[in-house]
Amino acid sequence: MRKILIIGAGKSSSYLIQYLISKTISEKLEITIGDLHPENVLQLVKGYEDKVNCIHLDIFNDDSRGQAIKDADIVISMLPARFHITVAKDCLKFEKHMVTASYVGKEMQELHEDARSKNLVFMNEIGVDPGIDHMSAMQVIDRIKGAGGKMLLFESFTGGLVAPESDDNLWHYKFTWNPRNVVLAGQGGAAKFVQENQFKYIPYHRLFRRTEFLDIEGYGRFEAYANRDSLKYQHAYGLDNVKTLYRGTMRRVGFSKAWHVFVQLGMTDDSYTIEDSANMTYRDFVNSFLPYSPTDSVELKFRHSLKIDQDDIVWDKFLELDLFSSEKRVELQKATPAQILQKILMDSWTLDPTDKDMIVMYHKFGYELDGQKHQIDATMVVEGEDQTYTAMAKTVGLPVAMATIAILNGSINTPGVQIPISKEIYTPILHELESYGIAFKEKEVTYLGYNPLNL
Repeated sequence: MRKILIIGAGKSSSYLIQYLISKTISEKLEITIGDLHPENVLQLVKGYEDKVNCIHLDIFNDDSRGQAIKDADIVISMLPARFHITVAKDCLKFEKHMVTASYVGKEMQELHEDARSKNLVFMNEIGVDPGIDHMSAMQVIDRIKGAGGKMLLFESFTGGLVAPESDDNLWHYKFTWNPRNVVLAGQGGAAKFVQENQFKYIPYHRLFRRTEFLDIEGYGRFEAYANRDSLKYQHAYGLDNVKTLYRGTMRRVGFSKAWHVFVQLGMTDDSYTIEDSANMTYRDFVNSFLPYSPTDSVELKFRHSLKIDQDDIVWDKFLELDLFSSEKRVELQKATPAQILQKILMDSWTLDPTDKDMIVMYHKFGYELDGQKHQIDATMVVEGEDQTYTAMAKTVGLPVAMATIAILNGSINTPGVQIPISKEIYTPILHELESYGIAFKEKEVTYLGYNPLNL
């Protein structure tokens, strides 16, 4: 039996666990799931308890963590990204392969030579974004280059959104993954990209007012704002000489304009705590960012400060959030503005049990072949089933599971810290994902160069 250890069984683990359970006999697998709350895991494996060993695992307990990793052949870390390095060091110590869906950080990259020397595969960025975005992009880029084409433009956009049938608020948005990451999105430096051979930068305070519009057949129009560093994968993708390279996050049209208000006020700041935050009402929280007035209401100051008309749909969006409630309390001790904003948003943006989410991905490839310029637009839309079996869990968990089996079977065998950009990885995984309804539609369009919005 080949032993798989899954550490962490959060929102993105449902499809991962079910996929591996379905392979226990054919692949001779023994699955152990370690979580701080194993009783919650039992709900995900209901009916298959005999196929899974659920254990209590505290990532901060060196002995139990080390023993669990030592007993495995391969480890899947579904923990928050900051904890992967702890697991990775144990995997090195006990010489175990490792798989995560998270970005490769500096500390993880520093383990590359040690992992390679021990012939260990440390596969990272094998979720949806990062993950499916890498694989689907490289498949087309390699195809274009293989035909003798020269890449001129690459743009890539991904959004975790609510499915149309569950879209019942004015923001057209609900949390489908870590709410904290949504609130803090775009911070930590200017977004940077290349447009027609010119480096471009968008500072955080302007990020949500510089958007690009995208249309997806059957799903309407979306907008996208720039990711922090679009150039991160330029060399890895073999696009060193490309004229335009841009990566962005997708939302429904109008979201970014309203979100920009939170940025302007300072509500997304996570660098300081607010005094007596636990006793504040939502109204008090909003008022703390506005000028003092002995006569004007909080609502009036809010609209005047931000130049929002009373009949503007943007104003209705804030009313919908109960942002000015004098009854609802923050109830968080020594909270940062970002933490308080997250709590307020979770009141309205948490998926209901029957809600469905949606993953949307959009690639643009501009290239020259035989003296002619061409453009391929590739789109993918995946809808979830419910609050547990979400599109996010599906598109994150299935690639992780498939890569894990491939490593065990030796079809992914290049050692070291890596991401899924080689044919040995992306070809079989993308092919198998198609059988689960995760597939791209491609169409040739007239080559337009960069978008006309002068980002």
